[in-house]
Amino acid sequence: MRLFCISVAALAAFPLFAETVVPSRTIRPNQIITEIDVTFAAGDIETAYSRLSDVIGQEAYVALYAGRPIFMGDIGPPAVIDRNQIVGLRYRTNGITISTEGRALERGAVGDRIRVMNLGSRATLFGQILNDGTIEVRN
Repeated sequence: MRLFCISVAALAAFPLFAETVVPSRTIRPNQIITEIDVTFAAGDIETAYSRLSDVIGQEAYVALYAGRPIFMGDIGPPAVIDRNQIVGLRYRTNGITISTEGRALERGAVGDRIRVMNLGSRATLFGQILNDGTIEVRN
């Protein structure tokens, strides 16, 4: 009898099921997720989010439907540069820095590597998006 009481007490300390973060309504691609957009549903899916703090403030990469789990590849950091946006380009080499303007050919978040077109030469380049919204071109 005593062993049974200890087992029940041990099970009561741990939840019998885990919760998964799900949208409370449909979230469209490129939309930033807010507190009112998400809730919990019963279930434990290894590749889905289980904490609201991991989801809120992120951007939806795909359409997220109400009640369906939000998987790891479905969301990410919000984009700071949109396609066709005019951006600052910066190229550094051997202590020399060249700055010019370019047009973003892709959408991206800080740290993403995107294609850009130099407006002066019309050359297509690749660069990494920096915190200030400029793109650092690397060779």
